Amino acid sequence: MTTGDVKDRVPMHPGARKLRDFYAIKPGAPIIMDDFGWYSLDRWIGEGHITDENDLKRHFDFDPVGNFNLGGLGWCQAPFHPYFEESIIEDRGEHELVRDKFGRDVLFFKNRRSGFMPEYVNHPVKDMKTWEENCKWRMDPDSPGRFEDFKAHIENAKKAEAEGKMIILNAVGGYMYLRSLVGPLEVLYKFYDEPGLIVDCMETWFNVVDTIAAKYQEHVSIDEFYVGEDICYNHGPLISPDMIREFILPYYKQVMDNIRKRQIDRDRRLFFQVDTDGFSDPVIDVYGEIGLDYLSPFEVASGCDVVRTGKEYPGLRIRGGFDKRILASTKEAIDREIDRIMPVMKARGGYIPMCDHGVPEEVSFENYTHFRNRLREYAD
Repeated sequence: MTTGDVKDRVPMHPGARKLRDFYAIKPGAPIIMDDFGWYSLDRWIGEGHITDENDLKRHFDFDPVGNFNLGGLGWCQAPFHPYFEESIIEDRGEHELVRDKFGRDVLFFKNRRSGFMPEYVNHPVKDMKTWEENCKWRMDPDSPGRFEDFKAHIENAKKAEAEGKMIILNAVGGYMYLRSLVGPLEVLYKFYDEPGLIVDCMETWFNVVDTIAAKYQEHVSIDEFYVGEDICYNHGPLISPDMIREFILPYYKQVMDNIRKRQIDRDRRLFFQVDTDGFSDPVIDVYGEIGLDYLSPFEVASGCDVVRTGKEYPGLRIRGGFDKRILASTKEAIDREIDRIMPVMKARGGYIPMCDHGVPEEVSFENYTHFRNRLREYAD
């Protein structure tokens, strides 16, 4: 199935049809109505506007999902199996120190695990010894029980493929994976002090991702390899481009080369998406060396601008880029930003307008409704 090819579009799931126009960077195509997520959900439910997330999606007439995530390869953490056993290590009054299922010691508000940034106190990997003892064996792609629901899952994937949905192999990216093992500060030193540890971790990452991809590919073809990377901060990448090339890109390239060789549909194009917070412009050309097709979520506070990047990289698919701070301000400010972004980006194609992160609690339901109503002008 080739993206955007008319002969492949009937019959096709309506969400898949819109999504394939996005991947084809079709100028003037109706935009996809969706969003990143909602930290504001509890507030809006408490105020009586909606009852749950499904009610919110119905209320704003979001498009049906046009892709299918194969999963099983982590997101912000390593794809362990089995996980660590969760336990409360210490009661600190309003807070509690918890050993989470990824082996990290995390300080949470008591009885609350989401909706805020927790404090990570300790990580499971200190050196080669702790990597092997604590984590490496949990990365065995053939560990018993890892695929206990595989049959039902693959049947759903095959159904989605038959409907024309994009089949996504989504995995924790190399940098996000290393950070979850070692810690955000500590991992920066390891690239210099223990490069052998980094290489062993990445070879292990490659083995589990490639093995599981091969298992999926016995049944479906893959349209996109998507990595949750978070390798940037507000001034650019957290490690140098040369380090990205040395420690990260070879493994991504080999995964994608292997996927292409195994595809059931030999004509299927494989797209490559990187999801990173922070100022991502400096890494576009770096990841472009191995075929970057799609970038998200374009955090505005760090300096990202989807209009600027869309002009500079006309072949790049873009998702996100609407400033959450503007959503929390005024309707007039929302209008100015929509009028700046949407005429240009809809005419260009290949853009999904979303908040540049989950919609924060500070955003009123009234403002968000105004935002979604304005976007409806571009949905047809």
